[in-house]
Amino acid sequence: GRSESLRQDIYELIEADEDLLSFLRQQPIWYRRLCRNPQDFSKFDTEAKYFFKKTIPDRVHQLSNSVQMASMMVSMFQSMNTGE
Repeated sequence: GRSESLRQDIYELIEADEDLLSFLRQQPIWYRRLCRNPQDFSKFDTEAKYFFKKTIPDRVHQLSNSVQMASMMVSMFQSMNTGE
C-alpha cells in the first residue's frame, strides 16, 4: 500500500501547535485518521484540548481550586497566629 501522509495544510496546523504535536505523538491512531479524513481535524483539535485539560471549564476549575487552597492556607495561618 502507498504510504499515508498528512495533507500539507493539516501538517502545518499541527506543527504550529506544540500541544497538537505532542498529542499526535501520544495518540498515533490520529495520524491515520487525519490522513484518511482530513475533515476530522476539528475533532482532533477538540480531543487534544480535552487531553491537555485546556478547556475553559477546566481552567475555571483549576483557578477556583487554587483560590480555595489559598484562602484555606490564610485561615490556617490566622488560626495559628491567634493560637499563641
